[in-house]
Amino acid sequence: MLLKRLIVATLVLFCTGTTFANEKPSSWQFEAGASAGRPTPILLNAGVGYKNLFFRAMAGAMYFGTDDYWVGYRGGFSWEFFHGLPFTLSPGIGCGYAFAKAPNEIYKAMNRANSTIYVRSYNYKEVLDISMEMRASIYGFFTYIAVPVHGFMKHDEPSVIWQIGYAYKF
Repeated sequence: MLLKRLIVATLVLFCTGTTFANEKPSSWQFEAGASAGRPTPILLNAGVGYKNLFFRAMAGAMYFGTDDYWVGYRGGFSWEFFHGLPFTLSPGIGCGYAFAKAPNEIYKAMNRANSTIYVRSYNYKEVLDISMEMRASIYGFFTYIAVPVHGFMKHDEPSVIWQIGYAYKF
């Protein structure tokens, strides 16, 4: 279901981008796209850049019900190498927050069996970090890897944050 939504969003962005394509290069660049990865499963991406300096923001959320949802945000500044070419590398620094909460059926059964609440009936993950990041892109398809250098909240902190997706520049 989530993969289907990501594919549909990518196709819509790609088709819209090719419709409004402009041959004249500009110092200002904008981008919009979608990606999938970790710790937030699906993110919508937006970015604005001037020459080689780029600011990117990513956000995503999904609500399935009480005690069953996830939300995540990431943003960062990067320096884009090979500006104006189909292939780019963008090292930078970023920060992000992710929170996920999901029901745990074993814990719920334990509480029901004892007729009292001994444990929380859900699992959760929470991350708030500053990270060094690298983004490689070719014809709009990109990979994004970030390594946290400082974690403010370290509940199930990931060692590597990654995303793969498509972002159309205009």
